[in-house]
Amino acid sequence: MTEVPNFDAGFAGTLRPGRRPAVLAIDLMRAYFDPASPLCLPSRDCLASAARVLAAARNNGVPVIHTRVAYAPDGRDGGVFVRKVPALKHLFGGGPMSELMPEVAPVEDELVVTKQYASAFFGTSLASTLVARGADTVVIVGVSTSGCVRASGVDAVQHGFLPLVVRDAVGDRTPETHDANLFDLQAKYAEVVDERTAVTYLEQER
Repeated sequence: MTEVPNFDAGFAGTLRPGRRPAVLAIDLMRAYFDPASPLCLPSRDCLASAARVLAAARNNGVPVIHTRVAYAPDGRDGGVFVRKVPALKHLFGGGPMSELMPEVAPVEDELVVTKQYASAFFGTSLASTLVARGADTVVIVGVSTSGCVRASGVDAVQHGFLPLVVRDAVGDRTPETHDANLFDLQAKYAEVVDERTAVTYLEQER
């Protein structure tokens, strides 16, 4: 087995969460939890954890923003991405596979951002929305760790937001892929925290 490098010397920086968080629930759609979908993940554990994080946010007045993926019926707005990942054809025209799971469904006036690419920021109004709401920190839950979660975490820090990725509330195709990407996010782009730490942060008085 390849030895994991120790990044402490050059990658030991930390990001202190701010006082104005928003929770970003990424692509918690039926496509990732329905066995009929080629995108289905092997575990639903992250879904239950994400639901608890969202509940903590709502109970403490922290904004929650959701994302989902949907394409035009012919997929023309998916560009090269849908050619590289044929499974995304199941999201052409929206439909059942693009629906958010009941456990984490939006409530009241929570915003749902529809996107076509991995990052929640790419080609969407998300950054402007967060700025308008005065957010300085994004607490990230959702799927998949190596894809849309990672891309959104990288873009969050590039847009000047402090990303907190909740380890228990994100998921991927394999534990190895999940762990490797969380390792890299922590090393370079985000703070990776467990569910309890995220909930405690969301419960702080502001």
